[in-house]
Amino acid sequence: MIDFSDLMDKSPEFDLTALLEAGCHFGHQSKRWHPKMGEWIYMEKNGVHIFDLVKTATQMKLAYNYAYKLGKENKVLVFVATKKQAKEVVRQEAERVGAMYVTSRWLGGILTNWEQVKKSIKRMLDLQEGLKTGKFSKYTKYEQLQMEKEANRLERFFGGIKSLKDMPDALFIVDPNREKVAVKEANLVNLPMMALVDSNCDPRRVDLVIPANDDALKSISTVVKAVADGYEAGKKDR
Repeated sequence: MIDFSDLMDKSPEFDLTALLEAGCHFGHQSKRWHPKMGEWIYMEKNGVHIFDLVKTATQMKLAYNYAYKLGKENKVLVFVATKKQAKEVVRQEAERVGAMYVTSRWLGGILTNWEQVKKSIKRMLDLQEGLKTGKFSKYTKYEQLQMEKEANRLERFFGGIKSLKDMPDALFIVDPNREKVAVKEANLVNLPMMALVDSNCDPRRVDLVIPANDDALKSISTVVKAVADGYEAGKKDR
């Protein structure tokens, strides 16, 4: 669980007009909503739920400040987003601030079977190093090709967390419904979790909810950048 009591307020104010222009206020169709998201919804318009952007901005400040704390304390934050419109911006923002990320597919066991995952990461790094240095030149071309394929497959799944030495300290997730395996594992091991949560998601599974549109690229970018900026600011003040 996230302790909000000791968070320093380092966050900027998030402009409501900018959130509006980014489309953060649009939820899903009202018939698809999750009732537990009711506290974050301002109104229904033309069959679509509209988020209360004042609450969205407040949650973004909390997320910024928590990410700041993680960065300042040299903690590991992993960004998770595999949906098409989110994965590239998450990768770019995570790399920009030196965070880790999963954007291909969350393989079951990253949190609940960490020792095995650690072996897979080591295997990937060993293969990449061997292929780069010519260590495997004694093998046949076919065998080297198979090694290259294995390295590429492992890179696809673990490339964004290749520097991970131990369990991460927190996750930031775009769309808990999409990333249900990651959410379930984080809940099982009591790992703190922030998430961009749309109106069709169950917010009870997340420690820090940022209610916003999780389909529009501008909305996703706005929220992800806020969290990444907080993490970067904390690292700079370490």
